[in-house]
Amino acid sequence: MTVVTRFAPSPTGFLHIGGGRTALFNWLYAKRHGGKMLLRIEDTDRERSTDAAIEAILDGLKWLGLDWDGDVVYQFSRAARHKEVAESLLAEGRAYYCYATPQELEEMRETARREGRPSRYDGRWRDRDPAEAPEGVKPVIRLKAPTEGETVVEDAVQGRVVWQNKDLDDLVLLRSDGTPTYMLAVVVDDHDMDVTHVIRGDDHLTNAARQTQIYKALGWDVPQMAHVPLIHGPDGAKLSKRHGALGVEAYRSLGYLPEALRNYLVRLGWSHGDQEIFSTEELIQAFDLSSIGRSPARFDFAKLENLNGHYMRQADDAYLVEAIEGLLPELGDERGLGRTFPPALKQKLVAAMPGLKERAKTLVELLDSAYYLYAQRPLKLDEKAQSLLGDGRARLDGIPAKLRAVTDWSAAGVEAVVREHAEAIGAKLGQVAQPLRAALTGRATSPGLFDVMAVLGKDETLSRLEDQLSNAPAA
Repeated sequence: MTVVTRFAPSPTGFLHIGGGRTALFNWLYAKRHGGKMLLRIEDTDRERSTDAAIEAILDGLKWLGLDWDGDVVYQFSRAARHKEVAESLLAEGRAYYCYATPQELEEMRETARREGRPSRYDGRWRDRDPAEAPEGVKPVIRLKAPTEGETVVEDAVQGRVVWQNKDLDDLVLLRSDGTPTYMLAVVVDDHDMDVTHVIRGDDHLTNAARQTQIYKALGWDVPQMAHVPLIHGPDGAKLSKRHGALGVEAYRSLGYLPEALRNYLVRLGWSHGDQEIFSTEELIQAFDLSSIGRSPARFDFAKLENLNGHYMRQADDAYLVEAIEGLLPELGDERGLGRTFPPALKQKLVAAMPGLKERAKTLVELLDSAYYLYAQRPLKLDEKAQSLLGDGRARLDGIPAKLRAVTDWSAAGVEAVVREHAEAIGAKLGQVAQPLRAALTGRATSPGLFDVMAVLGKDETLSRLEDQLSNAPAA
């Protein structure tokens, strides 16, 4: 048997972070077993489904590095097939026309509320002759569900889950306008797409009972179900807007690497001993459904940041520069940058990256810490840098001339000159290095000062020093 999983989002908004994890679990399970992951866009809610949301979902999956097999399936385009299956159940006596009016259904709900019991359709048209149908009422088609016994789902995560059939009513398969319901469409699509494993959030667990009844009425095999606990916020409540960014694209904009987010998401609810950091190949080899816990996982932004910092420190320098450049359409203008890096700046960023990436935890922090490379002259010093330069300006007297004489412009070459200058004026190295850093970067902190000078180059270093040591330093 070829394992076939599917990710089936509704295109009513961005790719939610929980949806990203569901897609990842499906992708890993399919890869682990040499199978396929399919992508189905469940766009039957025509009022809320948008092309922009579809694009956001596809982009989010691609950015996370989750590819799918075959073409994207659009559920709405299969409405005729769904209707055909509903009518086949009708013909076999496993479904029936229901002519209950909206008023009657509301009365049923009101009676249930009054009696303190769940609202369920009372089956009044289950065995009634359609000839008795009231004039002008368009019927729905309902499943003739079993009324005795139980419906059982052997779930790979939740274990054996049992529903008493008397507590499940006859669900609608086809609405009065001829459109299929979600329950029917999902079953038909999963069957026709040969899906063997349905891995999704545990908010669908009750749906599993309903869908199992449809499968059995059709005489089709029920896929293996695996219902994964939802992701909660740090406070233990269901993850919502008040917890911060929710869409996968928002995490991209915040400067997280896809491989870091992937690694973090897989560990939300799944464990493999004490291992925290995995390569993609390690994840594929290790992933299984039995190691998914039954309790909701809590999203921890600090942990994600730390993991992202780890991945950045391990990453290739040119790769990080390309990743930062990908953020420029959103962040470049406010930093005085365009949508791409000029070649010379890109070269400097790659050269500076070993020092820059040691401190930063996100690509946005990395871009900001590289400010000294793209800042326009004369640099605007922040408050701490102004203070450092104000206190130490006198200790920099004579440094420009000494630096101008340097022939070996390297980190080691400029360090030797600065150390020699500090000794000559009877100061500690830091007493010279700190105001020098402020003058060259506009900040009180930066990567190693001598690395900074080496990357800036001789001309730019001297020009910045002259700007700040003139009689009218920039504020």
